[in-house]
This record gives sequence, C-alpha cells and structure tokens, in this order.
Amino acid sequence: MALSKTIVFNVNRKEPQLVAAEKPTPNELKQLSDIDDQEGLRFLVPFIFFYPPIVGGELDLVKIIGDGLAKTLVYYYPFAGRIFEGPNRKLMVNCNNEGVMFVEADADVKLEQLGDGILPPCPYMEELMCRVPDSGGIIGCPLLFLQITRFICGGLSMGILVNHTLADGYGATLFLNTMTELLKGASVPSVQPVWQRELLSARSPPRITCTHNEYEQLASNNQNPEDNFIQASIFFGPKEIQALKDQLPTNQSPSPTRFELITACLWKCRTIAFEPNPNDIARISVVMNARRKKEIGLAVGYYGNGVVFPAAVSNAGVLCESPLIYALDLVRQAKTQLSEEYVKSVADFMVINGRPKYVTKLN
Repeated sequence: MALSKTIVFNVNRKEPQLVAAEKPTPNELKQLSDIDDQEGLRFLVPFIFFYPPIVGGELDLVKIIGDGLAKTLVYYYPFAGRIFEGPNRKLMVNCNNEGVMFVEADADVKLEQLGDGILPPCPYMEELMCRVPDSGGIIGCPLLFLQITRFICGGLSMGILVNHTLADGYGATLFLNTMTELLKGASVPSVQPVWQRELLSARSPPRITCTHNEYEQLASNNQNPEDNFIQASIFFGPKEIQALKDQLPTNQSPSPTRFELITACLWKCRTIAFEPNPNDIARISVVMNARRKKEIGLAVGYYGNGVVFPAAVSNAGVLCESPLIYALDLVRQAKTQLSEEYVKSVADFMVINGRPKYVTKLN
C-alpha cells in the first residue's frame, strides 16, 4: 500500500441506535474482578478493522453485522448492560440489556485513498469511531460502541470502542469471533463465554506478597513534556531482528524471542532519547497473560481482563550505557514474575491501595 498524506473527507453518520440482545437475558448484577476494575483499565479501548469491497456483492453488510451483534449479546449479555460503582470504588455490571451503541455511517472517499493511513496510529479515528459521552463512556454508558462506515468503493471499516474493565484484547477477540460465527449461520458459539470474575478477585484478607514495581510512584527529574511526543509505527522485519541478535553474545540459550529483543531495544532507545538523569530509575512493563498459568484456572472462554503488567527496572544511566543483553536479561526477568501468587498479589494490591493506575510516567 502506497504512502499517502492525511486526507480530509466527510463522514455522514446516521442516528445512533441501541442494539440489545435479540432474546431475553438474565437481569442480574455481576461484580467485576479486582484485576478488571483497576484505574488503569477504566477507559475505552479502540479497535478498527478495514475490509475491501466484495466483488459482485449485493449484501447489506451493515444490517448483517447489526443482526450478528444482537445474536452475540445473547451470549455476552453483560456487554448490553451498564457499569456502576459501588463501595470502595468496586465496579459492577447491571445486566439490564439496555444495549450497545451502533452507528451506520458513509464516507465520501474510497478506502484506497486512505493509503497507509489505515495503519496505526490511524489519523482517521475521530471520523471512523462512534462519538462517546463527555463522561468517557465508563459509568452508566454503553459498554461497547460500534460504527460501520461505508466507503464509496464498497469497502467498509468497523470501528469499535470497548470498555476495558469488561474485557481485555483476548476477550474482545472472543466476542468478535462469536459475532462472526453467528452472522455466518452458526447456532451457538464454538467457544462459550465464561464470567468467573471471582477467580481474579482479592483474597480475604488481602495480602501483598510480591513486588509490584509497575505501580510504584517514583520521583523523576525528567523534564521532557509529553506534548513533545509523537506516535509512529516501527516495523521489525527479519533483517532488523537479525541486526539485534548480532548485538548479543554468541550462543544465547535459550534463544531470545522477537518480543524480548524488540522490547529490550525500544526500552533502551527510548530511555536514551529522553536524556534522563543517570540516577533516575528507568522502567518498562511487560503485558503478561495470566491464562498461561493453568493453576489459576481461567477457562478458554474467559473474556475478562486476564493480564498483569510486571515491570523491569534499572538505573537509567546503566541502561543507556550497557549492551543490549543487559536490557534483554531484565525483560526476561520481568516475564518470569508471572505466577499464580503474583496475580493474586496484584488483586490484593488493588484492594489495599484503592485500585491505583499502573505507572505511566516517563521513568
């Protein structure tokens, strides 16, 4: 796909509609887990998909998607409810089937005109996503916003905003896979959705048994203003991966994964770019999926937040001056923190410390 400058185009949105489950669903209250309702997940996470024109297709894809959404909400009925906050900032879902927000829209350009603008960070999110309430769409608002945008060539985009407290990326994928199966004619999902948020709730009494650098607020002398930041896509192909491997000592065992190499490289380069005080603490969090730990007992269909964020930390000066293997080893050590006890300790940490946000400062 050719590179292209950002273009200006118009999107005509029809009146938003609330889509509810097509069949009656349980009217009940459900508690989110203590992993779900931490401050750092109280936002709408965006997903956007682009689809080229279907040759010879005369189907009303917008109606088909809307119908598939109503079918999916029969199984994922908490999505059609509303979240409210109880004592101690505990989030709960009122499964009242009020519905999710669905918008049909038309853009006055061809999909191909967007060029590489469809790659992250996509500059057209405002046009291709639903507008959300000023509240941010977390409390008392729809938990899912979906906008289907037609392009004049027949292509489509599907812009989705999901309340992150209800589902992580894996959970959102389960939802979308179910919607795809049902709109194709399946009678039931191939993977049944599982709630079981109690598996990731705090113990009684809660007790912090692990170190959680990802939540520790540290003093920093970094003076880089955030409005100087830009977002960009960086692609690592086979040549780039090999160039990183060439910086490591020979005969590494086990061989580093691409994730470990890229994370270590970006952490080091980002820290150097900030020109930090050498005595500051540099930190990077690694998103780890608790579903990998069978002893925790998360089912394949568990669609809640099953992720934790163990952090690697280092003296900034040492990180900047050391070879890549230093950062790589720290990233690997962060990954080894994932355990059943670590996940339980995170849930307990949330309850004891008022559900804080994981650290987003530059250090």
